[in-house]
Amino acid sequence: MSSATAHTAVPARRDPAWQGRLFWTLAAAAALWPLLVLAEFKPWLLLSEDSLRPALRFLADFFPPRLDAEFLSLVARETWRTVAIATAGLALGLLAAVPLALLAARTLSLSALTGRMARGPWALRWVARTVLVVLRSVPELIWALVFVRVVGLGPTAGVLAIALTYAGMLGKVYAEILESGDGHAAQALLRNGAGRLQAFFYGLLPQNAAELTSYTVYRWECAIRSSAVLGFVGAGGLGQQMDNSMKMFNGSEVATLLLVFMALVALTDRLSASLRRVLG
Repeated sequence: MSSATAHTAVPARRDPAWQGRLFWTLAAAAALWPLLVLAEFKPWLLLSEDSLRPALRFLADFFPPRLDAEFLSLVARETWRTVAIATAGLALGLLAAVPLALLAARTLSLSALTGRMARGPWALRWVARTVLVVLRSVPELIWALVFVRVVGLGPTAGVLAIALTYAGMLGKVYAEILESGDGHAAQALLRNGAGRLQAFFYGLLPQNAAELTSYTVYRWECAIRSSAVLGFVGAGGLGQQMDNSMKMFNGSEVATLLLVFMALVALTDRLSASLRRVLG
């Protein structure tokens, strides 16, 4: 073997792209630093004595969690209410999200088959996308505060708040999933006289069902967490119970409620995996 061949066989000891990676890392740090300063991000305050002592005292109260029958009965009732709020809100959101997603998806446009969309369908698609932007731009917490003043304290405010915000989120992502998939089957159906709903059910839905289902279950998981947060403003459920426990500095009750949240998230994760296997 020649010396030149032996020299080329030796692997490089240094990454040939290290200069570019170092440059972009330093550039990202330089761009991020002013943002951290503007946000007043000071994580070292968490380690100060004034912050650390009460935090450790509160965390120490987490153990052991409260597991007596009376409190567990209350937690079970509020857990069921939380799941009901999330499910009802998501169901109402779907009633608005699905039609808006079908209107916003370019794949289901008849006029787009010949190239550029006509003015009427383009304007309708723009209106649908604008409605989705408006719905998801207002956080569910703000909607809950509005509805608490309109309908009063209770789960109704939480259901309506989740429905409006999640309609915007679901509709946007549904439309993007439908547009990013293979649209040849749907377009072939449309060219041969099928309606939009037929093109959706027979052309787009079969190939995108797993992704649509997975995202819907994920949003249901997010809705459960959102319903807990909405409880802090009087929308009921586990969040309201956690708010009461935290105000009373009862760490053992907070620990039990956090364990319930973890169990709910794990359950939805398993449900999503099972549905994906069935539909995949």
